[in-house]
Amino acid sequence: MSIHSNAGRLPDEHSLVNLPRLVARYYSERPDPSDPAQQVAFGTSGHRGSSLKNSFNEWHILAVTQAICDYRRGQGIDGPLFIGMDTHALSEPAFVSALEVLAANRIETRIDAGCSETGGEPGYTPTPAISKAILDYNKGRSSGLADGIVITPSHNPPADGGFKYNASNGGPADTGVTKWIQERANELLVAGLKGVQRIDYASALKAPTTQRHDFIEQYVGDLEQVLDLQAIRGSGLKFAVDPLGGAGVHYWTRIAERFGLPLEVLSTRIDPTFRFMRLDWDGKIRMDCSSPHAMAGLIENKDRFDVAFACDTDHDRHGIVARSVGLLNPNHYLAVAIEYLFTHRPQWAAQAAIGKTLVSSSMIDRVAKGIGRNVVEVPVGFKWFVDGLIEGRFGFGGEESAGASFLRKDGSAWSTDKDGIILGLLAAEITAVTGKDPGERYQALTERFGAPVYQRIDAPADREQKARLGKLSASQVTASELAGQPITAILTEAPGNGAAIGGLKVVTDNGWFAARPSGTEDVYKIYAESFEGDAHLKRIQSEAKSLVDTVLAG
Repeated sequence: MSIHSNAGRLPDEHSLVNLPRLVARYYSERPDPSDPAQQVAFGTSGHRGSSLKNSFNEWHILAVTQAICDYRRGQGIDGPLFIGMDTHALSEPAFVSALEVLAANRIETRIDAGCSETGGEPGYTPTPAISKAILDYNKGRSSGLADGIVITPSHNPPADGGFKYNASNGGPADTGVTKWIQERANELLVAGLKGVQRIDYASALKAPTTQRHDFIEQYVGDLEQVLDLQAIRGSGLKFAVDPLGGAGVHYWTRIAERFGLPLEVLSTRIDPTFRFMRLDWDGKIRMDCSSPHAMAGLIENKDRFDVAFACDTDHDRHGIVARSVGLLNPNHYLAVAIEYLFTHRPQWAAQAAIGKTLVSSSMIDRVAKGIGRNVVEVPVGFKWFVDGLIEGRFGFGGEESAGASFLRKDGSAWSTDKDGIILGLLAAEITAVTGKDPGERYQALTERFGAPVYQRIDAPADREQKARLGKLSASQVTASELAGQPITAILTEAPGNGAAIGGLKVVTDNGWFAARPSGTEDVYKIYAESFEGDAHLKRIQSEAKSLVDTVLAG
């Protein structure tokens, strides 16, 4: 992976997305349903695309929203639907389109109430606020259940749009549900939208089924149930947050003021070009709060604060900057958060486990063993943690891509989607309570459990090869050693739940690799980790690529 010469720098004004063109194309273009690149396609986080590529426009959203209405009707889901959007330029047009269809289908829809900063217009809603709203509404109910829609492409570049469906459990819908919605939406595209019900936006806003909902108050008002804010308030330390122009931009000031936190909100700026972002590793604007290139501005100011943090555009991911080390690797912070939470949440069930994706660091397994907790390893995707969080079987669920959530202090569910807000504030709590920032806490963990090195690389693979990789069986791997060490496990199913991982993981005592096909590019991804240093990691990566390439060659 070569680093772009401008990575970490502000973008050139001439390279910014043309917003009028982007929005115009949303309304003017029509997708070709016979072209796979222009069809509705739900990946791990909903349908994503760009109006500039004819992969995310008005027809897509009208069709997907109608498909969701049809799905709800077929499943007997008749409670309210909570809908929110982030600050990407295509999010508001998609919100308009979706509301027009929801109102025409007489779906009780709860939209953001607006605030002074938005002039009373519907504002921006973080993914975790939607998840929490669904859980709060459905608590104690067995019928009339709520669900939700989150309009976001996450941390993707400014020209992208995204559209996710969250089920009645508050989390990302599972693949069976999204497959049904995807197929129904594409049927509607083929039919030229025949079957889509729609009214105009002004009428949709006034419809009796459209109700304003104060997401900010509902979320912020309950934060003391999940965090020790009193410890942060009385710490005498100095913290900062950069919303990166995302959906939580109007939440942070209210959090700081309501709870009297020593928290400086570094920016409340909203600009859909995201011209204030530093360029990511490939020279693109990407609101990736776990990238040292995108986070260069906050890292440069690390000495001004004891801990600073940021969230991506829909605020479901976190990035933690500690005075001691700068930006923490996401895997490092997951290990720190887990060790702290399971030793500072006495009301959590003694059997509550740790949920981790199979490409997350093995440091988590070593920490878990050290604190006497079980680890449940699942495939990539936060949906695999949802039931465990609801039932209290998981105290924590986290992904290597800086997404996680955890239980309230009383052991009940807070959110069943990723929550960057509470993970950022948790970094402040950890520092306030222990007197050491997360970087220092991780250093202490390495002294006990070893210091792993972890990296993800990409390798070319066409569609046929990716399909072959996704259907591998363990018997196709004949090697007995990896980087000079005996192989202890060859996995094509996650050990935590037996679900197919869509790839391969090979494990030794001091290292491992996992290979998975990309859902959006002609590459496969190799995740690898070693507890024996960089040279050993490179050997794992080299042998992993050779092993996978041999299998792909047939």
